[in-house]
Order: sequence, then C-alpha cells, then structure tokens
Amino acid sequence: MEIIPSSRFRGTWKYIRAFAFISLILAIFFTVALAGLIAFAKLKGAPPLAVPQTTIFYADDGSKIGESDNGQTRYWVDLDDISPYIIQATIAVEDRKFYEHHGFDIKRIIGAVVANIKAMAKVQGASTITQQYARNLFLNHDKTWTRKLQEALYTIRLEANYSKKQILEGYLNTIYYGHGAYGIEAAAHYYFGKPAKQLTLSEAAMLAGIPKGPYYYSPFIDEKRAKARQKTVLSSMAEAGYISEKEAEQAYQTPLVYSRHHEAGKKKIAPYFQDVVKYALRNQLGLDERVIETGGLRVYTSLDPEMQEIAERKIHDIIDPHSDIQVAFVAMDPRSGEVKALIGGRDYDKSPFNRAVQAERQPGSTFKPFLYYAAIQQGFTPSTQMRSELTTFTFDNGKETYTPHNYNNYYANDEITLAQAIALSDNVFAVKTHLFIGEDKLVETAKKLGITSKLKAVPSLALGTSPVKVIDMVGAYSALANNGKKTEPVFIKKVVNHKGETIYEYKPSSKQVLDPDAAYVTVQLMTGMFDPKLNDYTTVTGQSIRKQITRPYAGKSGTTKTDSWMIGFAPQLVAGVWTGYDRGETMDKVAEKQYAKQIWVQFMEESLQGKPKKQFKPTKGVVGVYVDPDNGKLATKSCPVKRLTYYIAGTEPTDYCTDHLHHKKSKNKEEKKNWFEKWFPWF
Repeated sequence: MEIIPSSRFRGTWKYIRAFAFISLILAIFFTVALAGLIAFAKLKGAPPLAVPQTTIFYADDGSKIGESDNGQTRYWVDLDDISPYIIQATIAVEDRKFYEHHGFDIKRIIGAVVANIKAMAKVQGASTITQQYARNLFLNHDKTWTRKLQEALYTIRLEANYSKKQILEGYLNTIYYGHGAYGIEAAAHYYFGKPAKQLTLSEAAMLAGIPKGPYYYSPFIDEKRAKARQKTVLSSMAEAGYISEKEAEQAYQTPLVYSRHHEAGKKKIAPYFQDVVKYALRNQLGLDERVIETGGLRVYTSLDPEMQEIAERKIHDIIDPHSDIQVAFVAMDPRSGEVKALIGGRDYDKSPFNRAVQAERQPGSTFKPFLYYAAIQQGFTPSTQMRSELTTFTFDNGKETYTPHNYNNYYANDEITLAQAIALSDNVFAVKTHLFIGEDKLVETAKKLGITSKLKAVPSLALGTSPVKVIDMVGAYSALANNGKKTEPVFIKKVVNHKGETIYEYKPSSKQVLDPDAAYVTVQLMTGMFDPKLNDYTTVTGQSIRKQITRPYAGKSGTTKTDSWMIGFAPQLVAGVWTGYDRGETMDKVAEKQYAKQIWVQFMEESLQGKPKKQFKPTKGVVGVYVDPDNGKLATKSCPVKRLTYYIAGTEPTDYCTDHLHHKKSKNKEEKKNWFEKWFPWF
C-alpha cells in the first residue's frame, strides 16, 4: 500500500530542507570566515606585547635606588612569580571560561546582551581576559564600533599566536590597579609592600577586585566598598572550586595590613647621582628619553648606598642649617673610576642644579699638585729650593704684572723646599715654579688628567684661578692616586632591557697619562699637609683636621675668596668637596672655610672604617731617603727632624745636612723656634 504524504507534510518538509540548506550555507560561511580570520591572524603574525614599563636603577649592592616611569609604575614578572591566589581570583571574577574559549565567551556575550536589554542599561559586561588584554595593549577605550572591531581582530591575533599562559601573564602585567600602579607586581608593592609572589589569599582577592573600577574599589579611597568587592571575588573563587566556602570566609575576616609609606612620600636616594646616570644613558649609550623613562630597563650603577648616606649625613651635620652656602661632593674608586657617591647641592627639591658636574668654580690651591707634577717632570725634586717673599711678576712681554699673596700676607723671606711649599701652600713658590717651567706645561698636564674646562695660560693659573668642575678635579686626583693611570668616571656598570638582555656592560679600561714615578713622587708630596713630622716644626694646611686622621692620606685643600675645596685620597678611595655660595658671595666666616675639610675627613674616616690601612706603594723607579725637611738635604743623626722623602731615582740629594752638627741647645725658647714658627704664630 503506497502512503502518499499530505500536502501539509510536504510543505513542512520543504521548509525543513530549506532551513537545513540555509544552516549549511551559514555554517560553511562561518567556517570559512573563521578560517579566514585565523589565517589572517596567522598571516599578521604575533602582535608585539611591548608596553610601557618602569625603568629601575640599582646601586652597586643590588638595592633599588630609584625608578623612572612618568608617573606610571609598571613591572613585568613571569607567571611563575605571581601568587596562585591572584591568578585564581582573577580568572574566577573576570573570565571563568578563560581556558575553554578562544578569545570570546559566546554564552556570556548572549547572557550580557539579554541582561542589558531587560535593564535597558549596561549592567553586565562580557569581555574576556584576552579581549581586555587586547584593549590595554593596543587600543584606546573609546566606545565606538570601529574600536570594538579592532579589539576583536587583536583578540583573534592574540589567541592565534600566543598560549593561554602568555596571555594571562601579559594581562596580569598590564591591567590597571589604580594610583598609577600598572600590573600585579606594581600593585602588590603599592598596596602591601611586597612582591606579587608573596600575596596571601585575602590580599589577592582585594587586588583582583580593583580593576573593575580602580578608583571606585580602591581600599585607599573607600575601604568599605573595597571589602564588599573582595567578598564578591572570594565567593566567585569558591563557586569556581578554587577554595572552599570556609576558606573564603576566613580570608574575608582576615585583617589587611596596607603599605602606607607612599602617603608620606619616599625620600629620593642620591637624586643628583640618578640625574647623571640618565644623562649618561642618553649621551653615552644613545638611548632616547622614552626608552629611559618607560622602557623597562634595569640599570645597575656604581653607587655605594652606605657612602652616599655618610656623605649626605656629614653635609647635613656640619654645615649650618641656616646658611645659604652650597656644596658639591664626589667620591670615586681611583682604581676603577667607579663613582661611589655624588651630591650636587644641599636640597635637590629646592635646586636640582648639579654643582658636582655642571658648575665651574675656581679650585684655588687644589690645582697645585698638577703644577708640581709638571715641575718634577721638568727636573724639580722635593728638595728644590726657592725664596718665598713678596714678589711682583711681569708677563705678556712686560705688558702685565702679577703679585701673588700668601694667606694673611705671611712669607718665609727665606729659602723653602718644594715639599714645604706644597704642604704650606706657598703661593709665591707656586707662581715661580709655573713661570720657570712654562705656563703651557700646567695646561697640558691638567688636560691629560681630564680637566675639560677652558684654562688660561697665565701666571695665576698656578693658584687655580680658572674655574673647573668638581667631577673633573676628583677624576684628576684619581689618576694621581692610580700612579698616573686615568680612568673615566663610571656611573653605569650594566643595562638590561625588558627582555632580560644585556644591552650594555662596562668594561674596565685605563690609560697611562702620567709618568708613574713622577706621579708617585707627587702623591708623596701631597701627604705633607697631614704629616705630623712636618707639624713638629711648622704648621701645615691640614693641621685643623690632622688629629681626626687614622690612616695615610694624600691631598690638597684650596681656598679663594668665594670657594673652599678639599680633595684627597687613600689608595682605595678618593673624595672631593667644594663649598661656596651660588652667586659668588665671599666666605668671611672662619667656620665656613673649614666646612670642606671637615666634610672630607669625616667622610673618609667613616667610609674606610674597618678597611685595611693601606700605604701608597712605591713605583719601581723611585727611591726613598731620609732628609731634613727644613733644607731638603740628607738627614744626619744630629738633625732634630727626619722625613722619609721619595725621589725619582737619580735625583735624590747627595749632600748631607750640616746645620745641626755643632748646634748647641739654647735655653732661650725663642732661639729654638725655626723661621716658620716665628712668622706663623697665627695658624
């Protein structure tokens, strides 16, 4: 029996076949479209994941000294270095199907659309973690169809080219947590003062709730509202099976201890030093400002935090807080050139002008060691004698005259040795030496040592009348301390980019710019300002600080009407201090003229405390002999004072002192005094 379908059934079957055909066509279309999108995503390749990251500056001991971020704090950490609680909390509250979808949660999108239609307002969102990551990486947050289409395309590209782990890691490192903190590492430090790896369940739930409304849900703005959001996150974690209801309740009841250090503001560590580091990144390494500020660099510097703190504390304690006097300070390792401490002024916030590297001031007598090195090269020795008396010099073919003056216009009016001249800082001896060897020799020597300022080849240059930079002077003294080997000041030891790749690493280098033997003889002459043997018969310029000294030092002080300097070194550390007024006011107070020496000696003594008391090691081409300091001749048993003095081999004295062979001790106290004690009772 043949069954003939009714016309009604035939019509229904027709519609079914038509619907199936259309569905097939749509399925093919969507499959082709999806395949096309995937092919497009693969063809476009992996989108770059570079985002602005905080550049961090580290001291020599690995401690963090500063950041550069343009007001946005961003760090990038591996997913393995993030607490599992924050990962679970984020997925539970933001995108529970994260590991199941391919960038879009269709069911969630449909549910959000229905909910929003019913409420006639946007009450529910459907963005996945991948979509939010795409938005944060590449797009603005304009609510336009163009932006939404671009977001969808970026989402597909992310899903097609990166693993879920990479996407989640990127999201957690870029999402905004409020108060300028981008990424979970920055947020963990900002809110709780700890790395993301150490976040507890309670802390993680609090932070995971903030991105929904960084201002609205910040515990620093409304803790009650933030706690309510934390509870929502914990409930979501329990629903997702990450934790139990009991654990959720315990975490909610756990008191949170926030990091409040940011409220008072962090004290900047070595801000003047950091400015120099940034300058070096720009001008020596060739990095642009954007890379320095937000390139996620790790910059490892030469700074010694302990020495920096000592220098800052000494300046604070020694200089009168009511005084307007300014200061510049630099400390270096003479062997490597590494700058260990740097201060460019008394208050960075009030004046970021860096007097240590930008200002040029008259160095006064601190310039004399360069002169005497040049003189030794020209045949002078520590025993070379010249008369110290008021003298007017004629120069420039008789057109000009110059009359140098000693401090308080006191003169020996007698012969003195070069060793005495540098220890006593005799100006007449210095100018005579300068003119005798030729004014160009001092300029040449200073340039070899790294003085970059313009120098005038005039008689007064011997007394430091051409302005120079503190950093240059300390670098020059470092070369003397290093037996004539010049090393450029080092501020940056290594730079690592945001990928962990080393893009710069300092390689130690030095250049022999001075004769090592002449440099050593000069260094020994510079110990004279502290020598107690010299002090037994005369007054040296280091007299005011000699009692504070516990180890061998070489150095030189310098004073002009407007400037006061002290630069000196032990074999392992050199430091220089300048004090004065920015506008060139004269320093009339005696105490003001002692600031530089006091800062220097107290810094050196405390910085080197507990370290070996090293001697200056003689070079191969020098010899040391005992001489009578008063005349520079070989000392005899009859000489009341003997000083071990070094000479370039072959230039040492051969005559013995005869001044004391038949000298009878006088009962008259005045007769026992030498010329300097008679003339310099004022010091």
